[in-house]
Amino acid sequence: MLVWIIFIAIIIVFLALDLGVFHRTPHVISTKEAATWTTIWVSVALAFSGVIYWLFTNDIIENPTGLTGQEAVLKYITGYLVELSLSIDNVFVIAVIFSSFAIPAKYQHEVLFWGILGAIVFRALVIFFGVTLINKVDWIVYVFGAFLLFTAFKILFAKEGSFDPKKSKMYKLIRRTFALSDTMDGGKFFIKRMGVKVATPLFAALIIIELTDIVFALDSIPAILAITSDPFIVFSSNIMAILGLRSLYFLVSRMLDKFRFLNYSLVIILAYVGVKLILSHHVEFPEWVSLSVIAGSLIGGILLSVLIPAKDSPDDIID
Repeated sequence: MLVWIIFIAIIIVFLALDLGVFHRTPHVISTKEAATWTTIWVSVALAFSGVIYWLFTNDIIENPTGLTGQEAVLKYITGYLVELSLSIDNVFVIAVIFSSFAIPAKYQHEVLFWGILGAIVFRALVIFFGVTLINKVDWIVYVFGAFLLFTAFKILFAKEGSFDPKKSKMYKLIRRTFALSDTMDGGKFFIKRMGVKVATPLFAALIIIELTDIVFALDSIPAILAITSDPFIVFSSNIMAILGLRSLYFLVSRMLDKFRFLNYSLVIILAYVGVKLILSHHVEFPEWVSLSVIAGSLIGGILLSVLIPAKDSPDDIID
């Protein structure tokens, strides 16, 4: 329990430094700044694998699945890559949400900060119930596996631009719950109009990001449970990936057209972990196979995006 408390305390310190020190003043995040912070968060996440090795090798943390230090590190890195790859799908949706509500670039970081804070709390709850289910109900792995295969199928055949935040049920629910303003007032989530407290588009965007993360969590938690059911590895790899989501968003969102094959990488990853879950009672997949499939899918998607130029759309052709 002490390890959990220390880990959560460190995460809180990271978040406080991020918003209170490094991003205290709202500003437009440049590509260089986003790349720097992405490198920092990925480096911190990978360096944490050394802590994982130390904890499991010296029996400092509860080890319900009986992992060695080396096995724990492999599962942590594999789980982190799964969560990082699924975060890319979040980036696409977040970009659409910000565009739909015309959120100025200088306020996007703060919205993402509070969105991620909520995501950490919600995912902790989902992980707790997910780990409990998978350890107590044997057949639930088939449900999780089938759900991941269904999600992969949906991503594969999803129509581009099919998600419109302002036409979604989530937005209709927000409008019924809160009085909404169509205008911004700096970085405020609520303002007063004619003596009435109303929510700004900034708040609407935040709530929709929170609600969509709940949907993404329903994909990502079963995906990492296909790798391991150790609660600390599931939680730490998930949180480390979420912490880097903000900088990843500002880096990748400006290059969405260049990474058009990454969706296929996600399809392969989700399909693989879905099959792995369904066959988990009958076939044991070596950890290096999982790591190779996931890393190879990501690298392959990036390389294909870079090497195969996009065809000009009709709008781009000048007569």
